[in-house]
Amino acid sequence: MNKKQLKNTEWSILICTVILIIIGLFALYSASNTSEFEDFNKQLMWVIISIPILIITMFVDYKLIAKLSVGFYILSIILLIAVLLTSAINGATSWFNFGPISIQPAEFAKIAVVLFLANIMSKMSRIEINRPLKLIMILGIALLPILLIILQPDYGTAMAYIVATVVMLYVAGIKKRYIITAFLIVIIAIPILYFFVLPEHAKLRIEVYLNPYLDPRGAGYNIIQSKLAIGAGRLVGQGWLNGTQTHLGFLYPKTTDFIFAVIGEEMGFITCAGIIILYIALITRAINVAKTAKDDLGSYIAAGIVRHINFSRFRKYRNDNRTTAYYRCTASIYKLWRKCNAYKYNLYRIIIKY
Repeated sequence: MNKKQLKNTEWSILICTVILIIIGLFALYSASNTSEFEDFNKQLMWVIISIPILIITMFVDYKLIAKLSVGFYILSIILLIAVLLTSAINGATSWFNFGPISIQPAEFAKIAVVLFLANIMSKMSRIEINRPLKLIMILGIALLPILLIILQPDYGTAMAYIVATVVMLYVAGIKKRYIITAFLIVIIAIPILYFFVLPEHAKLRIEVYLNPYLDPRGAGYNIIQSKLAIGAGRLVGQGWLNGTQTHLGFLYPKTTDFIFAVIGEEMGFITCAGIIILYIALITRAINVAKTAKDDLGSYIAAGIVRHINFSRFRKYRNDNRTTAYYRCTASIYKLWRKCNAYKYNLYRIIIKY
């Protein structure tokens, strides 16, 4: 890596990531205090393993990695098929267990699918991407791992793949008629899937998520306890290793799904707000990387990795001369905050008036 590459490296992304990892390790240490730090040790091991991988990928050109994406994709499909033959853990066959180490192939397949899709799409012009046969091919590449993940079943991870594919197609400049058609299909499909396809436990999770007090002693219990934990933390928290909800067994599973509740209880609102700000900064800088990438391949890879963001902020257009232009939504977090406060102020005036 030369001086120019070091200068062009988005160090803010790395700094935000390191800070979030440190906060997560502190929270995980506290949450796994009653289990001989098993989850903390696993997480620390993966952090140590990831450091040399990070350094290697910084030195290797992403074009070379993209050329190997076909092999990564095929390997991912094989692993996603093989994991279906394993024993179920918490009702899902999503993990390979190698002694104390558990590996979820769907997480590694995310990167492989994004790389493969980016490699295929970067070789197409905008006109080609909008041709039905090419579009069906792109969707087919994404649909195969999605179906395998649904069979596990892991609907949350499958949704992440769908969002990644949609974001990449949007950035590539897919025509509005496809967007409108897909939107109408989703509107029609949601009630059909909810009433006739989703199993009862999946429906219950959605209903309890919207209103945990429907089953306060059953499915909604963990959500209610997590809210109590966050509220108990107040501004600065109860102190590291001193969370009552965390250490008295009211949060479960506290090392995974409810780790944010642990942070809220022990580190308080200030730390929770800091985490949200760090994620906003991370997402914003990642979007900037996708917008300013020197070629389509880099732009698609960055957009696919930043799949969980609100992708209306940026879109890449290509004209017939292969030059690029960018559209950026005018709505910002600050403007949305202003609008919300103005709405609350007007509502308050109406209440006082009547």
